[in-house]
Amino acid sequence: MPELAPECPFCRIASGTLPAHIVYETERLVAFLDIAPIRPGHTQIIPKEHHVSFEQTPAELLAEITLAGQEIARALKDIYRVERVGFAFLGTDVAHTHAHLVPLVSPDDLTSRRFIVEEKVTYRRPPCPPHEEMAATVERIRAALAGREPRASRSG
Repeated sequence: MPELAPECPFCRIASGTLPAHIVYETERLVAFLDIAPIRPGHTQIIPKEHHVSFEQTPAELLAEITLAGQEIARALKDIYRVERVGFAFLGTDVAHTHAHLVPLVSPDDLTSRRFIVEEKVTYRRPPCPPHEEMAATVERIRAALAGREPRASRSG
């Protein structure tokens, strides 16, 4: 059984005690839709074991996250007809290693403030899509992953 932090929402998702829209799952990883996506299909990949940040995560586990990210990115490219999918370990919101995959529709979908020209920029949390829309997105991603990796075994 992997080590979990009971107060961590990502550990709760990994253990199945907090519902999530799971698109991919292995023995060591879970990938699920972001609840406030930058773009449709925005997916997060987490290790089931609790690690506070990516630099503290074992290299072989980071490699597994990256390989899963490649598979999911290919599915997102097929579904959303984008040239690229952004992949980043951000770590700004939850203290549990997690990677974001975002279908890049616009150059500023996943970027640094250093690229923004305006001096004063305001931000808002993206809206949370309804459950039905998230469930439909999960099915599209799972269908695109079919044949590449086993389907996830649960969804929220």
